[in-house]
This record gives sequence, structure tokens and C-alpha cells, in this order.
Amino acid sequence: FSLNLAADCNAVLKALQPIFQEQGMTETVHNWEDHGYLVTYIKKNGSFANLRIHPHGLVLVDLQSYNDDMKGREEVDQLLNKVEDRMKELIHGNIKRVKRLPAILRGGVIDRYWPTADGRLVEYDIDEVVYDEDSPFQNIKILHSKQFGNILILSGDVNLAESDLAYTQAIMGSGKEDYTGKEVLILGGGDGGILYEIVKLKPKMVTMVASNIDQMVIDGCKKYMRKTCGDVLDNLKGDCYQVLIEDCIPVLKRYAKEGRMFDYVINDLTAVPISTSPEEDSTWEFLRLILDLSMKVLKQDGKYFTQ
Repeated sequence: FSLNLAADCNAVLKALQPIFQEQGMTETVHNWEDHGYLVTYIKKNGSFANLRIHPHGLVLVDLQSYNDDMKGREEVDQLLNKVEDRMKELIHGNIKRVKRLPAILRGGVIDRYWPTADGRLVEYDIDEVVYDEDSPFQNIKILHSKQFGNILILSGDVNLAESDLAYTQAIMGSGKEDYTGKEVLILGGGDGGILYEIVKLKPKMVTMVASNIDQMVIDGCKKYMRKTCGDVLDNLKGDCYQVLIEDCIPVLKRYAKEGRMFDYVINDLTAVPISTSPEEDSTWEFLRLILDLSMKVLKQDGKYFTQ
């Protein structure tokens, strides 16, 4: 609850106490002169609630319950409804905002919560672990989502889902580029999606090379991400493409030294940072290095695409 006025901590506590006491919950109160109240309510079955009352006008209620059945959820909803009704009676229209967040399920057989590269938490409708293996370089997971199909996750970083054709098309230039007879270099792209789509466009040669990609990523994707990669990962060489299981930096340096040039360089390496804070300097140095080396192998009229 976000209030329009300072909170009377004692009055809020007294108003809400009976609701938790009706549940047979044991109360423990902590108060600090200038920092409000923290009250814990514990039930005999181990379920508990934290009530945090901030003097500046913020009241937080957190519930943790061991009941994941429908009855347990209804009990939680009923308790929260009572708290909300009592707060509205007490504050008399001075509640600026009430926000009720959905429950986070902990300890489930299948983990449905995955962070984005910029630190947000997304809950997916994941219903199956399709593939979960550790390579010498990283953990490789492929999880099935009812909405998105199979999803590739590398060391906790969500890479691509089978439904993400729009991403692949966008990083290739949204259908505005003519790849016919062109030399193309893909950095990353271990799921095979970009390679599969470009090969259809009759390029002269596509070379795919990545940092931190390994054979186990290829093996997992060619078996469980075929809607994304088709058959291009079945062999590491085709009529107009080759896949190098190598670190991209030495390869880029070698190509620059040899004078090899490309019409397109597509950077699909994972986890591009969005912060310029000092602790990420090394990450930005890596990105600068990749960009610098890419420019050295890009033709004068070539194009560089990245996330």
C-alpha cells in the first residue's frame, strides 16, 4: 500500500492484528523509533507473514505458504482481501496505490523464473526440461514453453526460443538485404537460426564462429531446436557454409591478418550489457575488441549488424 500521507504505524498495526490472529498466527513485533514496524506472524504449519510499516507511507505485506493447492491459494487471497478492506477503512481514501503481486513458486520441479540480461525477472510457462547438460564451458538447458516452444538457455542466460524468428529476421536486416553471392560472417548464433535463414538466400559462403560456443550446444540444438536451425547443424560444412567451433577472437585476428573480407558481419554473441558502470569495464572492453576486429574484416561497403 502506498499512502498519500505519513503512516500512523501503531494504528495500522492495531487495525491489522485481528486479521492475523484469527488465523491462529503467533505475533512478534519489532519497532524502531524512526523506521516503523516489522511484524512477523507464524502459523503452526510453517506458513508466515511479514508486515512492514514504513512511517513515510508505505505498508508491505509478504506471505509465504506451503500450500500450493487451490484451497491454499484461496485462503491466501481471502486473507489479503481482508487486509486490503481493513486498510481502506482505516486510511479513509488516502491510499494512493494498492499493488498485489502474483505468488512466486519456490522449489518447483521445473524452474519457470529466468532473469533478463538487464536484471528483470520473467516467469515463463515452462512445463518440461527437454535438455540439461554441463559442458566444459557452460550449462546448457533447453526448456519447453507452451507459448514459445523450446527455449535455449546458456548458463542462466535466455538465448532464443523456437518462436523467435522475428529476432532472427531483424538482426539480418528485416528482409531488406540481398545476401545472394555474399560473404557472411556470423559471430555467435550457436542455435543455428541465423545460419539456417541466410543459407536459404543463396550466399556465396557463410562462416559461423563464436566465443564460448561448444559442440554440446550444437548437439543439443540440432536435436531439440530444429524449428530454429533446420538441418544446418547436422553437418559443420555445407555447400555454402561452415561452422567453426572456436573462440571468435583468434579467428577474427587471423582473418584480419590474412586480409579476408566479408560483405556482412552479424554479431549475435550473448549478454550484451546495458550499463556503463565501472565494474563492467572489462565487458565493454570485450565489446570494443569484437567491434574493432569486425571492422578490420568488413568490406568498405559492408554492413555490421548486432543486437
